Amino acid sequence: MLVRSNSYLQLPPIFYERVRPTPVQAPSFVAFNEPLAATLGYDHNYLHSPEALAILSGTSVQPNSDPIALAYSGHQFGHFVPLLGDGRAVLLGEIESPTAMLYDVQLKGSGKTPFSRRGDGRAALGPMMREYIIGEALHALGIPATRTLAVVASGETVLRERPLPGGIQTRIARSHIRIGTFEYAASRGDATAVKALADYVIRRHYPELSDHDDAYYELARLVFARQAQLVAQWMHVGFIHGVMNTDNIAVSGESIDFGPCAFMNHYDPNTVFSSIDQHGRYAYGAQPGILQWNLARFVEALVPLLESDSDRALVRAQELVDSFPALCSDYWHRGMRQKLGLLTSEPGDSALIKDLLEAMYHAKLDYTTTFRALSGDTTCRLPEALQNLSAVWESRVTPDRNTRPREETLCTMQRTNPAVIARNYLVEEALTAGVEHHDFSVMNNLVTSLRDPYTPHVRYSLAPHDDDPGYRTFCGT
Repeated sequence: MLVRSNSYLQLPPIFYERVRPTPVQAPSFVAFNEPLAATLGYDHNYLHSPEALAILSGTSVQPNSDPIALAYSGHQFGHFVPLLGDGRAVLLGEIESPTAMLYDVQLKGSGKTPFSRRGDGRAALGPMMREYIIGEALHALGIPATRTLAVVASGETVLRERPLPGGIQTRIARSHIRIGTFEYAASRGDATAVKALADYVIRRHYPELSDHDDAYYELARLVFARQAQLVAQWMHVGFIHGVMNTDNIAVSGESIDFGPCAFMNHYDPNTVFSSIDQHGRYAYGAQPGILQWNLARFVEALVPLLESDSDRALVRAQELVDSFPALCSDYWHRGMRQKLGLLTSEPGDSALIKDLLEAMYHAKLDYTTTFRALSGDTTCRLPEALQNLSAVWESRVTPDRNTRPREETLCTMQRTNPAVIARNYLVEEALTAGVEHHDFSVMNNLVTSLRDPYTPHVRYSLAPHDDDPGYRTFCGT
């Protein structure tokens, strides 16, 4: 069985609508995530059966499943939309893994729901392939992310700027509760629903708070911490989410909704690849600030639960928001020290990191290969622009200052700095081969390499010669 429960049905009915996926004509698997299937404890033979394909394409519904589409609001590019919801996704239910972890099983691109508005509820195949690639890339790098169990070609055509083959993704997530879910209940003035949602999130993601005297404040604090760590991890590998609206931020701390996302090539804090981000709101370097803004919206929704005294509740909420930059900076600096092999902490470390990034920016150096070169990867050359800084760094990592032999430091760096990332040109090659030529081997080979990101690969470790001029990504809706 693909799902065994649906705990969302414990929530007040305002949070979901019952809906069945829309059948498709001629479904076929184009990608199947065997490692994830094993993690979830699925039976291999069943997952490759016609019955499983029918369920994962939305053509049939498992007998004990009670599918729903979730309701939520969201600030989209700073503008509040009271009702968004799953306009092209259906939550089939949940599966409990052999380690007793609960995971959502959701179909994306499975047809119209009550939240589709004027949309067709479908998805093009290319964006579903992208979600699979990026999810596996982030997971292999140790970054919490939703993942794809399967991508199915629907056998139908969807109309976007041009006709495209349709696709359906089976997304696996710790949950699909978003900041926008809390905004939705709060915007309705429904304090009972906000409390029910907070209690659900505590039971599911933060059970250690179940008997805490100040559980809702601690919930907010832990969500802030997970998000601070997450955005720092994104930045350590040059990842740009691309559309950090509040409806795309999961309170579980997972990366979710890989639409116009991409990995940065040469270091530039102003890098934007998203076609819809005209003013750089979600640029690489803007991500910590916008996440703080999003989390302010989250804690605003929780204010009635923080204190009976509303003034005191607002003060506590603001204290959390104000603490976020330092929290995020701490996670970021810790990770950057690891990237540079700094096993101890010295007062000058921040200046060394700052000087290195400034040199990389002015010389337009590739972010990923520069750190690999510093780590002693012989497939990369240390740029001349860093020769002086390299001498400063070499002095900093001597055994008497770093407590480890140089060789051990380099090994640590090579286990921290990826050699293989989901380069934009590699992703586009995979999408083009699949969408235009029905050749999914390019995608599968790329994913295999991404699952071993710290091993140099002659095919996948190369930075683009032209640095992807004018490269743009799209949300896929």
